[in-house]
Amino acid sequence: MTDFILSLQLFAAGDAVNKTTSAADGNNLSAEMKTFYDKTLITLASPYLVHDQFGQKRDIPKNGGKIIEFRKFSSLPKALTPLTEGVTPTGNKLNVSAVTATVEQYGDYIEQSDLLELTAVDNTIVEATKQLSAQAGLTMDTIVRNEIVGGTNVLYCPKVSAEGTETAVTSRAAIDKTSLLRVKDVFKAAAELKAMNAPKIDGYYVGIIHPYVAYDLMQEAGNQWMEVQKYATPENMLKGEIGCLGGVRFVESTEAKIWNEGADGCAVFATLIIGADAYGVTSVNGGGIEHIVKQKGYGNDPLNQRSSIGWKGLKTAKRLVEEYMIRIESGSAFSGTAKSN
Repeated sequence: MTDFILSLQLFAAGDAVNKTTSAADGNNLSAEMKTFYDKTLITLASPYLVHDQFGQKRDIPKNGGKIIEFRKFSSLPKALTPLTEGVTPTGNKLNVSAVTATVEQYGDYIEQSDLLELTAVDNTIVEATKQLSAQAGLTMDTIVRNEIVGGTNVLYCPKVSAEGTETAVTSRAAIDKTSLLRVKDVFKAAAELKAMNAPKIDGYYVGIIHPYVAYDLMQEAGNQWMEVQKYATPENMLKGEIGCLGGVRFVESTEAKIWNEGADGCAVFATLIIGADAYGVTSVNGGGIEHIVKQKGYGNDPLNQRSSIGWKGLKTAKRLVEEYMIRIESGSAFSGTAKSN
């Protein structure tokens, strides 16, 4: 971390930064510095992009308008008609359908004074970059999450009494803290995806789970739960991965969706079980996010009193195949205190 801070300090002041007296157009950074800051922001924002990582990626084409197109291919029917000797059959063709989504722009910035830059003990560009990177990552991740948790394929965990009696739940409003996610719920979701021929992601389905729900599930699973440290190739673990159960690799995120809409207002948690190509997202590296640094003297600043650090990005997400994704809604031992997000 020390090396990283020193690098930013070199870029924050000195000859590498264009001065207000520069002959260049405006007071923007050099091309090299802009690239450096863009990469820095994406690197720091990436750990927050949990929901983003399993979607079908599409770059945002420059000058290509605000509409982005995702494509999906329908499965071919079984070829049950016997071939006639010496006769070429009619053949088939791929049925391609396009699903479109409109990208929107998001962003924020922090403005700081020249006095702050002169007197602050900490490097304010470093600190601002850290905070803005976290904000950018969480913003982009939430946009994706809010789209994919709206799917129509849902399982509700039943209520379970102290004696073990199950009561079926048919809506979010009926879920309470006894409606815990169990091993058999995970197996059931995986079985439903298999029955729909949902393609897997590197041989597995992926689950996005809140830490509170992961705690409940691991307590019940016991030895059935495989921790990432026991994987044959732990170096290939997913971002945020905590373990595997029933052919589902689980990724933990505090941004897994929570609603305070259960029985008596208790928290209800969404656990997403996902197959490949269930949804599409715009690619962050395809022009979706950039870091913007303006030096003192930009805009209406005749006394060079203000500089700013900010970010902006284009983002959208779209559910493509509802059958390839299941949302399991459950309560938790923490349902009484967890807040909606």
